[in-house]
Amino acid sequence: MQEHTTAFTIPNDENNPKLADVMEQNIRTMLRLRHEASTRRSFQYKISDAITDFSGQLGFVYLHVLWFGAWIVLNMGWMGLTAFDPFPYGLLTMVVSLEAIFLSTFVLISQNRLSEAAERRADLDLQIGLLTEHEVTRVLQMLEAIHAHLQIENHEDSDLAQLEMETRPEDVLEEIAAVERRVKGNHRNLLHRLVKRAPKQGTSNAASE
Repeated sequence: MQEHTTAFTIPNDENNPKLADVMEQNIRTMLRLRHEASTRRSFQYKISDAITDFSGQLGFVYLHVLWFGAWIVLNMGWMGLTAFDPFPYGLLTMVVSLEAIFLSTFVLISQNRLSEAAERRADLDLQIGLLTEHEVTRVLQMLEAIHAHLQIENHEDSDLAQLEMETRPEDVLEEIAAVERRVKGNHRNLLHRLVKRAPKQGTSNAASE
């Protein structure tokens, strides 16, 4: 099955003087990529997203209020109407339960797709961040080389040498995990000391009485 995508263009006749041209170009690129990703969705995913979007609106609540109200009124036996689902409305309960099952499934499907898109954006942000860090490091190294060539001495308290170090993601993640382990360990030790101190305080209070 071939996927057909429609051309998505944004007019360039309206430029915001408060934004740089590169910023406007980035906005147009982002909107174009988002539109292309939306058009590449399969028919099943489009149905799921449409149901999820509608269920998150107030119209969905109003529709159910009218539905439940009409259902209850029709089954009250007023005006000679024959109740097809008398109290406690077992049929209505079954229908609502089935609706909840299907609706939760549609919501999970949409959330999974959005999570995948969020992971791709996070990977893109990580790659851009790493590239930026590498470029800044190279600029600092070039700046230090210029200082050395011009025989300009750095201040003693300058942290330029540390800033020139390459930042590896695995080292950062390892340090974050180590700090988290130390913090959790300190919390456990503090809680253990408090628990051991509580019986002693209770005994001293009882002796004083």
